[in-house]
Amino acid sequence: MTEIDLSRPELYINRELSLLAFHWRVLEQAKEQTMPLLERLRFLCIASTNLDEFFEVRVAGLKQQVVVGSTQAGRDNLSPHEVLNRISTVSHEFVDEQYCLLNKQLLPALEQEGINFLKRDEWNKSQNKWVRNFFDNELLPILSPIGLDPAHPFPRILNKSLNFIVSLKGKDAFGRDSGMAIVQAPRSLPRVIQLPSDLSEHPYVFVFLSSIIHAYVESLFPGMTVTGCYQFRVTRNSELFVDEEEIDDLLRALEGELPGRRYGDSVRLEVADNCPDKMSLFLLKQFGLDKSDLYQVNGPVNLNRLLPLIDLVDRPELKYPSFVPGVPARLGRDLFSTIREEDILLHHPFQSFTPVVDFLRQAASDPHVLAIKQTLYRTGPNSVLVDALVDAARSNKEVTVIVELRARFDEEANIHLANRLQEAGAHVVYGVVGYKTHAKMIMVVRREGKKLRRYVHLGTGNYHYRTARVYTDYGLFTCNSNIGEDVHNIFMQLTTLGKSVKLKKMLHSPFTLHDGLIERIEQEAETAKQGKPACIIAKINALTEYKVIQALYKASIAGVKIDLIIRGICCLKPGIAGISENITVRSIVGRFLEHTRCFYFLNGHNGESEVFCSSADWMTRNLFKRVEECYPIEHPEMKKRVIEQGLQLYLKDNTQAWILDNEGNYNRLIHEEKSISAQQQLLNELAEKA
Repeated sequence: MTEIDLSRPELYINRELSLLAFHWRVLEQAKEQTMPLLERLRFLCIASTNLDEFFEVRVAGLKQQVVVGSTQAGRDNLSPHEVLNRISTVSHEFVDEQYCLLNKQLLPALEQEGINFLKRDEWNKSQNKWVRNFFDNELLPILSPIGLDPAHPFPRILNKSLNFIVSLKGKDAFGRDSGMAIVQAPRSLPRVIQLPSDLSEHPYVFVFLSSIIHAYVESLFPGMTVTGCYQFRVTRNSELFVDEEEIDDLLRALEGELPGRRYGDSVRLEVADNCPDKMSLFLLKQFGLDKSDLYQVNGPVNLNRLLPLIDLVDRPELKYPSFVPGVPARLGRDLFSTIREEDILLHHPFQSFTPVVDFLRQAASDPHVLAIKQTLYRTGPNSVLVDALVDAARSNKEVTVIVELRARFDEEANIHLANRLQEAGAHVVYGVVGYKTHAKMIMVVRREGKKLRRYVHLGTGNYHYRTARVYTDYGLFTCNSNIGEDVHNIFMQLTTLGKSVKLKKMLHSPFTLHDGLIERIEQEAETAKQGKPACIIAKINALTEYKVIQALYKASIAGVKIDLIIRGICCLKPGIAGISENITVRSIVGRFLEHTRCFYFLNGHNGESEVFCSSADWMTRNLFKRVEECYPIEHPEMKKRVIEQGLQLYLKDNTQAWILDNEGNYNRLIHEEKSISAQQQLLNELAEKA
């Protein structure tokens, strides 16, 4: 047989366009008529936030490539310039769809439920009086309008802040007639203001902060006439650059870079759709942007600022039903004795994250515990886990914490917690230069009689109490000696100098995980060539790594049945005759963010089936530029659980699934039989009653 050329560009989907397609799937959730109304609004806000980050990071990176003259194409053979052009087209359609959905569906539906957003011309006399009072007392004292002239150049505009460009007529007290001014809205104030209940017949009445500024903007320019006032927002490059080879202290270097993030290079301009072309072009010039970077919107320029509304409205029937995460019945007060009896596997958010917190708290207070080691990537503010580590350090236990300072958009929070831990006496390190520490590990060393025993928690998600309620993840408790020794060796790699040590059970990046995956994919291919059953099922967030994709293509050609459940980016094209016809790819988008990474190989490394959970996606960065952990699930019952609940159930989902076709397009799976929702079924099986 002639060997098939697997490097052909048509076999690959562009990474950035695949990510943008995921954001579309999130936006589609906001259209779902069967979903509770306020949850539809939440998905609209999430889609807006996703698009912001996409521009701050991905579009910004592409623009930098174009500026330096890069023409290097990816596996799909698209140059950075070509990708930017396609992104611009799709993103403009995306933004138009957002505001169409807001204005034609969500706002009218909210109004029918007694949740009103009043426009300026809808305020009655008493409402107008209240709003005017709000403007005079809450806004006017802190607004600083800036008239534009040679002595008052165009001001620095913060990333994603709400601003107004104002056209004026007349002369000011000094005889100046610049005709234009900028008003920057205070970031400390909410963008949605709730009116007192006694001012309306409806229970929930809101006005936009932008409407209030529009209504009374003339008060900022006494004696002059405002001929136009238009909101705008600029999005900036938010990547932090730190030359890790040239610095002595990563924390101090990042602290110095953080303020600059607010004023990075401009990548997108959003303006009100009624803003005159002349003023839009003026703004584009100020920010060094082209017309293709201009987005005209019919509504608030930052839809994400509508998110607080969901908490302000006390209407449970318009939200997802509440639930209490389940706790395995055998989990007692003494977690150490329970873990000694048998491993514990938790499936969040259907099962509670509280045992992870309890594990650290017990370790902090247990006199037999000598040392605690943990990785922290994202924890959120006021973390109860950090509280437990602080308590442990103050109790004179050896506490070592690997804090990843470069966790994007959490850098500032991680700097604060690193300082707090150091002040408590913990040993804090920042991982390895050039590699982000993305592994999720806790190791507790406890003296039991004459020996020391290691207790370990390994996770697929962050040690973040809030996201553990909305992200699906696995967490394993074990005191298996081989796993414990592996985790110990990974921590030693992170905190000391030395060669990589071969692990007994686990795989880890950037050393053995990539080769381990390729080896197992090839093993399935060899088994299929022998005419035996061969199967791979993987649930991950993203698939971009070229050699892994090629190995999957080769396995498919050999006859391996491959089912991939990929939430976000997928650069592989399934269903291509003779190449990937044995591969299916589906994306599940629902109430919870699918975040678990788990892999199943029917024949495995030694001819036996293997199941792994991991902190790593199948991306180049995760496999080569990050420290990641991948751990086997060997207990027969737990192995069966991951296969049935974490993988096969998602392959049966016919209500929240999107299927990727061989052209690179996602199509919503329409169920014609009994509906199956993996997330809802897991809630029914694992969570407590609502």
